[in-house]
Amino acid sequence: MITLAAAEFREALPHGGRLIGLDVGTKTIGTALCDAQWTFASPALLIRRTKFTKDKAALAELMSAQAVTGIVIGLPINLDGSESPRSQSTRAFARNLADLGPILLWDERWSTQAVTRTLIEQDASRAKRAELVDKMAAAYILQGAIDALVRV
Repeated sequence: MITLAAAEFREALPHGGRLIGLDVGTKTIGTALCDAQWTFASPALLIRRTKFTKDKAALAELMSAQAVTGIVIGLPINLDGSESPRSQSTRAFARNLADLGPILLWDERWSTQAVTRTLIEQDASRAKRAELVDKMAAAYILQGAIDALVRV
C-alpha cells in the first residue's frame, strides 16, 4: 500500500511500531528511524546508491534489524505543488519497495534547506554537512510525518 494520506497509513499500522524515513536522492538514500510510540525521529544510515536490488537489500536488512513496520518516503514536490521528474522517480522507487510494508509519501519541499540552514548555524564544515544532510533530512521528513500521525 502506498498513500499520501496519514490517516490511511495509520490504519495500515493498527499496532504502531517503528517507522523508517527515507530521503531518496540520485546518489544516496538518507535514512532515519523513530521509536515505536512515534515520538521522535533520529538520523540513521546513509546508503550510497548502487543498483536498486542492492539498495533494496540494504533497506530490508536495516528494517529487519530495527523491527520497522512502515516506511515514510519524502516526495519532492515543486513549490507550486506540482510534481517533477524527481517526484515520478520517487514514486517508482516507492512502488518497488511496496512489498516491504505500507508506505506513506510525505511532502519534503523544505527538508534539505531546513537541515542545511541548521548545520550552517551550528558552524558545520561543508564536508560535515555533505555527510549529514541526507540522513538529517530523512529525520526531518519522518518527524513531520509522525507528528501528523499522532494527531490523526
